[in-house]
Amino acid sequence: MRSAAGRYTRRKVVGAGRGRRTLGILAVGAGVLLVCSAAALAQFRGGRNFFNAPVRLAPETFPDRNFVVCRIMYTQVRREPSGGGWRTDYPYGEINLTIRLSELTKTPVSRGGGREPNHYVVRLTDEALYQCPFTIASDVGTVGLERPEAEQLRDYLLKGGFLWVDDFWGTEAWEHWTRELADVLPPADFPVQDVPLDDPIFKSQFTVTKVPQITNIAFWRSTRGADTSERGADSAVPHFRVIRDGHGRIMVVMTHNTDVADAWEREGEDPGFFYQFSPDGYAVGINVLLHAMTH
Repeated sequence: MRSAAGRYTRRKVVGAGRGRRTLGILAVGAGVLLVCSAAALAQFRGGRNFFNAPVRLAPETFPDRNFVVCRIMYTQVRREPSGGGWRTDYPYGEINLTIRLSELTKTPVSRGGGREPNHYVVRLTDEALYQCPFTIASDVGTVGLERPEAEQLRDYLLKGGFLWVDDFWGTEAWEHWTRELADVLPPADFPVQDVPLDDPIFKSQFTVTKVPQITNIAFWRSTRGADTSERGADSAVPHFRVIRDGHGRIMVVMTHNTDVADAWEREGEDPGFFYQFSPDGYAVGINVLLHAMTH
């Protein structure tokens, strides 16, 4: 398998080496991200039943070599409050993130009919997994991995693949996820690391000065934006953790006690939610995508 990230290193990514933009600038509205705010708010998606969205399984051969996000389909073996298993944040999390990637950088994005970004769902035992440059999974505190799934995920990651897991909260969810992950990447060989804010991943394009705690929009509405910890004291601190291979390349990003993808998925549903969370969420998201494609 070619390196899933390396497939894109020959394409010039414009913006990553240009002037750094701070999140403060973004929040004020002078930064490039909020130039897109009018269009984002016009994309009102309230009232849609996200869990009825059709599943677009990844084809064995992708239509082009441009960037695309694949969402991991998994078996749910336990439940978390407000969680939806593998469908959590699907499909508008990846759709909106890919749209913003195409607007904020010159990264070529794979598109289908109607110019909507392609986005796929992939099972861990599918051969199509090896075509995915970037995979994402949500609510992973509920995942159950069978041995063939764990073995193929390990093979994918060690051959250059990239996985971002997001939107899982509290101690129980973290402990469950790391037990499942241990069958993929044994912690003695692949330890989990907290990432300091001076790491290059936080400066790929935007200068990220904090790990944002982003809540789901229903929780945000219930607290009027005053509280962002969905599990109270047990999830008060958001974490950005990674697992690296033997060469120091990040294979797995884990955003725990935060729901970064809701900043993308729900960007057009409420102006207050957008301005409180989406600039931070997109800054982290774009940085992770660029880092994955260039390392």
